[in-house]
Parts: sequence; C-alpha cells; structure tokens
Amino acid sequence: MPAPSLEQLEQEARRRGLLLRLQVGRPAGLAWSLRLGVARRDGERLVLLGEIKGWALPRPAGLRLDTMRVQGENTAAVGPLIWAATFAWALEATPCRQATILAIRDSEAQHRRLVRYFRQLGFSPLRELDAGVADLAPRLIWGGAGLLMRADCVDGLRRSGRRLGLG
Repeated sequence: MPAPSLEQLEQEARRRGLLLRLQVGRPAGLAWSLRLGVARRDGERLVLLGEIKGWALPRPAGLRLDTMRVQGENTAAVGPLIWAATFAWALEATPCRQATILAIRDSEAQHRRLVRYFRQLGFSPLRELDAGVADLAPRLIWGGAGLLMRADCVDGLRRSGRRLGLG
C-alpha cells in the first residue's frame, strides 16, 4: 500500500474525531515555516492535543523539526498523525526529502527516551551538538545541546502511517 497523502491523513483525523490543521508561511519565498496541530472539539471549543513546529529550506535535506508535543487524554493517534502529516506535507509541498531534529539533552533520562522515540520514527544519529565553539551557531538555532538526528521523509511517513493502521 502506498504511503498516505496529506489529504488522506486529514480524512483519517476526521474519522477519529480529530482536526488536523497546518499553518504554513513562506516569507520572501525563501523558506517555509510550519506549525501543524491536532485538536479535538469539546462542545464549542477546540482542545489542542498536539503540535509540531519547524521550518523547511528549499533543498533535499532542508526540513528542520522542533518543539513536538502531545498532551491530554485519548491521544494515542495524535503523535503518529502529527508525524505522518509533517512528512507528507514536506514531500508534497517542498523539495525536502530528509528531516533533521535535535534530541535535546536536558537530562540523560529524557535524552535517552527522545533518542529511542526518534529512532522508532526512522531517525538516525547525525552528530552531537556539544559545548565546543564550532557548535555555538547550531546550538543557537536548535536551542541547546544534544544529538542531531536525520530521517528519510518517505520512510518516516510509512512508519507513521503504519502506526495509524494505514499501511
């Protein structure tokens, strides 16, 4: 079965009683900014269950992901939906074919959990960002020290789609 499209993922979200929304900007046509959220209706209001933020440079390894979070009850599908939609968006709307993320090193236990989680999504270690002078600029961009990891967007989409039961 082929990997799901962004439209198919939006339909899957609706089928599960969720709303999947993307907010994309492209100031001056240089790079894309992305904020992707999943919410549930609670009466008249929307409750944000999860989101990811990032940006995409117009090149194959240009997708940079940051600040992914999931919160609340009954959120088992939210993470896989966010990841699948993020990878699908990159493949459909940008030249990006690889994504990079930082498994931040706030605490060792949390860092190990992040690395394990990102590996399950198909991310592989790229390099450590430490306290060295050469790492100062990347640490400012990424917001801290940790392990930079990279994934293939097609593989990440397939893995996330399988977690949703879509392939």
